[in-house]
Amino acid sequence: MWSALQGRVSNRLARHFRAAPHRLPARAPMVSFTFDDAPDSAAGEGAELLEKHGGRGTFYLSGSLIDQPSDHWQGLSNDAIVRLHRAGHEIACHTFSHQSAVDLDEAAMEREIERNRDHFRSIDSSIMLENFAYPYGLASVWRKPQLARAYRSARGILPGVNHGVIDLQFLRASPLIDRDIDTTGIDRYFDEAVASGGWLILYGHDVADRPSPYGCTPHLMCHALKAAEKRSVPIVTVAEALRRIGA
Repeated sequence: MWSALQGRVSNRLARHFRAAPHRLPARAPMVSFTFDDAPDSAAGEGAELLEKHGGRGTFYLSGSLIDQPSDHWQGLSNDAIVRLHRAGHEIACHTFSHQSAVDLDEAAMEREIERNRDHFRSIDSSIMLENFAYPYGLASVWRKPQLARAYRSARGILPGVNHGVIDLQFLRASPLIDRDIDTTGIDRYFDEAVASGGWLILYGHDVADRPSPYGCTPHLMCHALKAAEKRSVPIVTVAEALRRIGA
């Protein structure tokens, strides 16, 4: 009970303590499609839909979940990771064990970082884990400075468009999840990105006709891709977005 309360407090503080402030330049909007954990459908259906629209995604992976079944999906394989990487998608980082950042001290977080790096280097030595996403969306005010030394960015799940002065270690991300948003909500986020010239990040997990509570249907994803196309919003990986904003 006390640990859970500490985690919620740390996460709330992390929203306000800027570990890596950066001002986005005034320019055209962009969108990043991101997928968490390791559903094989994200690497299959999700990646294929992105590629059909000329885009690439960012996949935040935990080494311990690769090729493992869960209650909701089968984990993607090493071969799928290599295919994603060679097709131009970004392989990015969760903690290796998928433990929450709020439950890890500095030494434990360092071990998680190194285990994930070693794991993905063993799959393909050219995979560079440049960016991080907080498992369960829970950021730690104590771990943010540590993560800032290890990664170019860290993504949460606080919805909204990134614009103006942002915190690279607490990037906002909005759900691409059927139970949390509909097509009208997707359009609203894209309109906000266009109006602000900001960076919209969408996050989800599996992509399936009958998705998990954390995933989306191909229909919802196609709507988001067409919303980007309709508004001439480029689809970029998180790594590419950071290069574009000079971070």
